[in-house]
Amino acid sequence: MREEHDVPLRDLTTMRVGGPAARLVTVRTTDELVDAVREVDDAGEPLLVLAGGSNLVVTDDGFPGTAVRIATSGIAVEARDARSVTVRVAAGEVWDDVVARAVLEGWAGVEALSGIPGRTGATPIQNVGAYGQEVSQTITEVRTWDREEQAMRTFPGADCRFTYRHSRFKGTDRYVVLDVRFRFELADLSRPIAYAALAGGLGVDLGSTVPLSEAREAVLRQRRQRGMVLDPDDHDTWSCGSFFTNPILARGEFEALAERVARRLGVERPSPPRFEEPDGRVKTSAAWLIDRAGFTKGFGLPAPAALSTKHTLAITNRGAARAADILALARQIRDGVQDAFGIRLVNEPVLIGHRL
Repeated sequence: MREEHDVPLRDLTTMRVGGPAARLVTVRTTDELVDAVREVDDAGEPLLVLAGGSNLVVTDDGFPGTAVRIATSGIAVEARDARSVTVRVAAGEVWDDVVARAVLEGWAGVEALSGIPGRTGATPIQNVGAYGQEVSQTITEVRTWDREEQAMRTFPGADCRFTYRHSRFKGTDRYVVLDVRFRFELADLSRPIAYAALAGGLGVDLGSTVPLSEAREAVLRQRRQRGMVLDPDDHDTWSCGSFFTNPILARGEFEALAERVARRLGVERPSPPRFEEPDGRVKTSAAWLIDRAGFTKGFGLPAPAALSTKHTLAITNRGAARAADILALARQIRDGVQDAFGIRLVNEPVLIGHRL
């Protein structure tokens, strides 16, 4: 366990903003993680748990308590049969390394989640997903430290309350994820391709399967085109990825949106994207709404915070942005979409020390 003081949190996040943590403790084993969290809680200090920092926007004032940085490691095969393999992954494992290992080993089910930054422990919290896959499809168990009960608590996948970009672990600081257990299909081919742009890039029809390595490379190409693969030399990747989640609306709300789009844009047939949800609601595209509200790629340049030049969903640090700059742009976009279309976008990153 390593302890440091007044460490700038901007250096530990992909958005690269944020003031110093009063104390930073880096833990490399599960026991160290539990001990560090218990110590902070017993002392009554504020606690910030972070790993890859890919979903955090920390205030410029920094964090007045202890930040516990998870650097635990371990990918262990626990069971295998003719069709599947069960694998337990430590919270601190780099997520894309896990995906790369899965592809190499013939573990199907997360190949479409290639290139997503961050650590494995964060994936169940917001039910990480992309290109038609979500981690909830392969997670069978999440082991946590329950800060209220001061005990380890394990949740079967069915009890994690997974929904779109959400779980029982999001919006609460009660649980610290220690490790995640996955069940992967043993296969040389991917799960059916469920995303049109990905299918197009592969030159196959929706629902087709391709070799796992081809699916991974195609996903990485798609993400690079959108500035969604971390690159220290590319400011379009100095972000938290998608800053807003896609709105999920009741059918009546979606019809009202379509009518408002038609009036504003002057089109005969309303055209906001619609994706049917299993519960009867309709999901639409935050990126589409942002663009049609007048916030196009690169909006804000040459300011220190601007939309990515590759993707309207990514708010980016152009090199010298502060957290205040990021939040000011996020508010402008959120309020502009609400004024234009009556839809209030919800931020995906966790905001530390401030609110949108």
